[in-house]
This record gives sequence, C-alpha cells and structure tokens, in this order.
Amino acid sequence: MTTFVLVPGGWKGAWAYEAVVPLLERAGHAVHAMTLTGLRPDDDIATVATANLDTHADDVLRLLDRERLTDVTLVGHSYGGMVITAAADRAGGRISRMVHLDAYVPHDGESCWSATNDYFRQVFAAGAATTGYSVQPPGTKDPRRRPHPLAAFVQTIRLTGAVDRVPRREFVYCSAWEDQTPFAPLRARLEPDPEWQVHDVATRHDAMNEAPEAVAAILLDEGITNAPTDRSHATR
Repeated sequence: MTTFVLVPGGWKGAWAYEAVVPLLERAGHAVHAMTLTGLRPDDDIATVATANLDTHADDVLRLLDRERLTDVTLVGHSYGGMVITAAADRAGGRISRMVHLDAYVPHDGESCWSATNDYFRQVFAAGAATTGYSVQPPGTKDPRRRPHPLAAFVQTIRLTGAVDRVPRREFVYCSAWEDQTPFAPLRARLEPDPEWQVHDVATRHDAMNEAPEAVAAILLDEGITNAPTDRSHATR
C-alpha cells in the first residue's frame, strides 16, 4: 500500500483532487488530500494575510507528524510544487517519491513569482490589487476557489539540498495550454536529467479533472507517459 499526500495548486483545496482520490483508494492506497492554510472557507482575514510558503510547508509536515506517515508519495499541482519541495526538504527522509503535476520545481532562493512567466505575474498582481494581501482567483469562477495568500506566491524557498535525496522525482507536463504555460522551460530542463522522470499528458493545466484516469495511472506507476484527453471538456 502506498500513502499519497496530495497538495493542490493556487486558489484550490482538497476538492481539486476529487476525481483522482477514489481511483487511488479503489486500488487499495491511503490518500490524504490537503487544503492549505488560508484556503479554507472559514479562514479569517488575518489567517489569509499571514500565510506564506513556510506556512504551507508546515501544513504538510504537521500532517506527516499527526498521521505518523513515512514512505510517502508527495504530489503537488502547480503552486503545490513549491510546497512539496519545501516540505520534502524538511521531512527528514519521510518522502520516498515526489510528483510535480504541472508544477514548479524550484531551486533554492526562487519563489513562485520568480519562477513563473509574465502572464502569471500579471495574474498575481492584478488579483492582489484589491486587498494587497490575497490574490483573487482568475478566470471562470468555481465557487469553491478562494483568494490565495499573496505571500505564498512571493516568498522565496530555502532549501538545504535534502530534497535532492528523495529517491524518486517525477514531473508531469500538461501540453495543451502552451499559450500560457510557465512550465515548458522546466520540462526542457528536467527531461534530460537522469534523476527525473518526465511524463506528458495532452491536457490543459487542470489535468486532475480533465484526465483523472491518466493522472491516476501515473501515480499508480502504470507506465502511461503520454495520455490524450477529450478537449471538449477541458477547463483552464
């Protein structure tokens, strides 16, 4: 049995993985889908305003401590790649596999802001204009999406190098939103790296809902590395 910890991207909670969780559980695995501090529906203004990348890494570490989890497969989507990198670096060897699901893979000293592209920097800046401390969700409004703490996007990550000793590290590239993706250079960086395995899925960014079976197949190690999707149901 594998223990999966699933970390969502910006503006989202545990519900982002709702189509994938039952597929993993049906295969007999333990799954913990997270909602990070500041993204919970009942979080107050002070909680949102003070949450940052360290807060979110600590959310993961507290879950590992509370549930006494070891040999964990840590999955992060989009911004969640920043979180799982920081958490794995501090987890004391409890992470055996990391899967960056169309997600940032930062170097020490980078932030989500510095690692992304101009399109998303404009999204962050415009979304934070009202409050100055939280970024409103862009695009089509899913009522479950929450304003994201701005500090989480701009705080730089501090890494000791321990994350580089995680035995398995994988990157999933969503290839059907090349007009906006910040991850094409990252894929080019990781694809020739023998310490990384790169998978391609032919979806836009929200692969967990566009092609949950393909995402689950990757997580279940079923060898699917290039999966198509029905574009008629794609969402950003």
